[in-house]
Amino acid sequence: MSRWTRSSASLWTFVALWLATTAALQWSVVRFRVLILLTLTVAAAALAGTLWRGRAPELQPMRDRVPLTVLWLGSAVILVTVPLFTYLRGGARTAAILIVCLVAAGAVALLVGPWRDHRGLPVALALWAGAGHVALACVAIIGDRAPKIDVWVMLQQSSDALLRGENFYDVTWVGSPGVQDLYTYLPWMTPLVAPGRWLAGDVRWTLVLWTMVLFVGLWLLARGRSGRGPLAAASVMVTLVVIPGAITQVDQAWTEPVLAALVIAWAALVQRGRANWAILPLALACASKQHLALLMPLLALWHLFGWRRVLLTGIGAAGLISPWLVTSPAAFINDTITSLVHFHPIRFANTWFLFFLNEFGITLPFWITGVVVLGTVAIAGYAIHRRQPPLDEMLRWLALVLLAANLVNKQAFYNQFWLSLALVAASLVVGPASPSEHPEVTPRRDAAAEPSRTPGSRRESSRRP
Repeated sequence: MSRWTRSSASLWTFVALWLATTAALQWSVVRFRVLILLTLTVAAAALAGTLWRGRAPELQPMRDRVPLTVLWLGSAVILVTVPLFTYLRGGARTAAILIVCLVAAGAVALLVGPWRDHRGLPVALALWAGAGHVALACVAIIGDRAPKIDVWVMLQQSSDALLRGENFYDVTWVGSPGVQDLYTYLPWMTPLVAPGRWLAGDVRWTLVLWTMVLFVGLWLLARGRSGRGPLAAASVMVTLVVIPGAITQVDQAWTEPVLAALVIAWAALVQRGRANWAILPLALACASKQHLALLMPLLALWHLFGWRRVLLTGIGAAGLISPWLVTSPAAFINDTITSLVHFHPIRFANTWFLFFLNEFGITLPFWITGVVVLGTVAIAGYAIHRRQPPLDEMLRWLALVLLAANLVNKQAFYNQFWLSLALVAASLVVGPASPSEHPEVTPRRDAAAEPSRTPGSRRESSRRP
């Protein structure tokens, strides 16, 4: 097949998998179904297969108007037809659904309407996506001022404790419907969302700002790509606003937009040859949630970042964490490590661990999860070491490792899977451009293994044997 035909078929496959996966994720809150688990597993396998073959869809919005139209309108249809869990009721629920549908329809009108060739289309589409997310957040936050979820209670009250100068690992939450004496995140998640509580009474306002930071990061990534990069970035912004389950994501105060924004900031800095500065957002992310530590071995083997910068990232994260660890070491270790290892499985988590528990009453030894996760990290690390992929492929490797860890964990919910989807979507913004084109980050002669030339890869190594 011609390159255009292959790219078109690959994009249509991506659209089909995206819609199936996001429909399953919206349905998954709060229920376990074998079909949901199988759909997520197929998506992970498809991503792994794409990475192994070195092929990926290339997003060119002007050429791909029809697939994008199907993606956006299909997302709206899923939102309306698939069971949706949210604490919004009545008019607020209706308004939230209507906003998402209007964002999808308006984006399609911009992309296929008579102004589709106007030079201002990327900016208009990006502003439309941003305005749509802000409107959705306003409806969700005002319409449900106190969601009945322990995440929101924990973030609200830990923000208050931080303002009082207390160590929130020692605080017991008042009125929490779930955990009451645990702060299960690493400490910097609270400082990163606390301004919303301090200034406007709700941490979810800060999460709106972090989503805007994510959008800015996507735009900056697109500027490193030739051609229609900004339009691709705007298209991905729309995709993330209309993604099925977006209403629940905002309503529940799930914090993955913070992590996505920081990882994309890291990627944008690396793309520009500012890998040393990229340590800062990555250290903040690692000081906010534990599972990002799984990504560090992959980045250590990637010559555009490398083990020295990973080491500095770890030192930086440790320094950020140290005030809470030093002042209350027992509580910190219990809340962030011990309690999570021994935490009871939640039966509506769509993972293989819960499959054996729900379907057969078998509680698998937790070390099996460790073996699968570490095995995935090892395979991904080997491929990265051998191939030294460009940035877009690297983002997909990171997404795959997180996705595999979710699928075998004791608990993994919509928000954890959303982070993997966001990284995959962001990789389409980068496109075929490679950060190695920047002279500032050209790998040294003593870098780790030289990239191999694999079938289907978009570029060959510039170093000959």
